Amino acid sequence: MKLIVFYNGEFGQRVVGNLVNFSGFCISCAEACTQCRNVRPGYADNIVALIEMPDPSTLGDFIDDVEPYLPKEIPNADIAMVINIHPDILFGLLPRLKEAGIKGIVGCSEKPKELPLGQRMQLEQLATSLGMESAFAKPFCAMRPDPAKPNISAFLEKAGIGEPRIDVTVQKSRKGKDVIVAANVVRSAPCGSTWYVAKRLIGLEPDQPDIRERISEAHHAYPCTASMERDSELGDTVLHKGGYIIRDAVEDAFKRAKRL
Repeated sequence: MKLIVFYNGEFGQRVVGNLVNFSGFCISCAEACTQCRNVRPGYADNIVALIEMPDPSTLGDFIDDVEPYLPKEIPNADIAMVINIHPDILFGLLPRLKEAGIKGIVGCSEKPKELPLGQRMQLEQLATSLGMESAFAKPFCAMRPDPAKPNISAFLEKAGIGEPRIDVTVQKSRKGKDVIVAANVVRSAPCGSTWYVAKRLIGLEPDQPDIRERISEAHHAYPCTASMERDSELGDTVLHKGGYIIRDAVEDAFKRAKRL
């Protein structure tokens, strides 16, 4: 699945870094790095273009003429990923993507005022009218493969990103306690934090009293770049929502744990 990325800002750079998986992308473990990400090949060969877009915060709430902000040429691809793009530019961009042969568009909201629900619904309606698939999530790690959107689902599967999924293996210790001896990332949060959380699980006991705190600690230490501002749509901060998602993913992994 060929991909074009339209992005602006730190989060966009981090998602691209996770997809490309270049050496040194994740430096959270510092000298303790074991190159755990090497088990998954990078997606660089499938990325046909990285297009940095204007910072939405510098453009005002409304743009009367978006034409000057649209790329002159858009190469053919299967999926377009949009991160931190002004909504007016997105509405103008969609018909251009259709003309370029794009089959689906994926995007996210990492801040309360970034692509609110109403705008996401309007973008999905426009995409449907153009015969394109679309998926928008708040935060990005809440995006699940959807059988009704086969092109986007195929992309998420091949790229290995979306709602986190981890497989763990446990073994009985001398004290008779289950201990996590391996944690494999099946699908990572788009920012790549799932790899770090999985590594921090090694040596822990699934039923130890502070296991949730240890998961949250790893999620914050990566660190998650989602906003700490309260979001009325979520009833919480976007960062906390991301924390609940990875916690649920780890707890689900414990239920499915393999045993040595």
